[in-house]
Amino acid sequence: MLQRSQKQKLTVRLCQPRGFCAGVDRAIQIVILALKKYGAPVYVRHEIVHNRYVVEGLQERGAIFIEELDEIPDEHRECPVVFSAHGVPKSVPADAQERNLFYLDATCPLVSKVHKQAMRHQRLGRHVLLIGHAGHPEVIGTMGQLPEGAVTLIETEEDARRFTAPAGVELGFVTQTTLSVEDTAGIIRALQERFPDMQAPAAESICYATTNRQDAVKEAAGGADLFLVVGAPNSSNSRRLVEVAERAGAKRSLLVQRASEIPWKEIGDISVLGLSAGASAPEIIVNEIIDAFAERYDVTVDLAVTATETENFPVMRVLRDVELTTADMAFVNGNG
Repeated sequence: MLQRSQKQKLTVRLCQPRGFCAGVDRAIQIVILALKKYGAPVYVRHEIVHNRYVVEGLQERGAIFIEELDEIPDEHRECPVVFSAHGVPKSVPADAQERNLFYLDATCPLVSKVHKQAMRHQRLGRHVLLIGHAGHPEVIGTMGQLPEGAVTLIETEEDARRFTAPAGVELGFVTQTTLSVEDTAGIIRALQERFPDMQAPAAESICYATTNRQDAVKEAAGGADLFLVVGAPNSSNSRRLVEVAERAGAKRSLLVQRASEIPWKEIGDISVLGLSAGASAPEIIVNEIIDAFAERYDVTVDLAVTATETENFPVMRVLRDVELTTADMAFVNGNG
């Protein structure tokens, strides 16, 4: 290993806020609390959050991840099943009730708010436009709150220009919570130009954590030789951070899940590294990556702080009598 004086100097611009948001924190807590209260196994429909480290850590504690409820064996019908933070269509809890399953809904409250906004549009007689990405669990869940045909998915500005509104019906829109703020604004502008009477949701759909993380990346990206975002390939908010970093001036931006994925031979000569983490990425991996660079460079860490987050979403009442250990809390907070 090189001595510190022999290493090339590297400034790491570390974004703050980064990593776990309140909705992710709550969802992980729900699984751990259910395991402590009811014992293993606890079934989880879909990844509780999009992060391999978190999923594997919960599997070690006794969680079993499934994609559909019919994967739960008959002999385990008494075991709890948790719905992921991304939200589910109405058909899923209905199916759980038909199967006499005990379920805990870990849908992020901000996703639930979008569900309510979409339902309000429909209740007022509007056709709902959902701005989001096809196939994402949150989009599937939001579209599944309303009858088939009541929602049209708009993914791009081109979709906005091609969309044909149903005759004689008002329009209302909502958005996925984890989108690029700038891209979404462009899509909304394109829709408003064509449909000036289109109704907005009662409150902003893109969540505070998505906006805050993108703002911090914008602050840190200018002049960065490389920008790393810690997150999973199927994490929408993490992938958006990669795009935001490149638009904000980073020469190159990459998504990595662990330090082992960093392409060291391709990095080249760098002096400024930007670093952030998606809302489902734990802090322990951020530290792992900083340590990996510190082995190779003379590292100085500068914080790029753009907001302070104090949000906290409580778990459901049935789990509030369970206490978490120090080790449990470390995992919930992304530090263990």
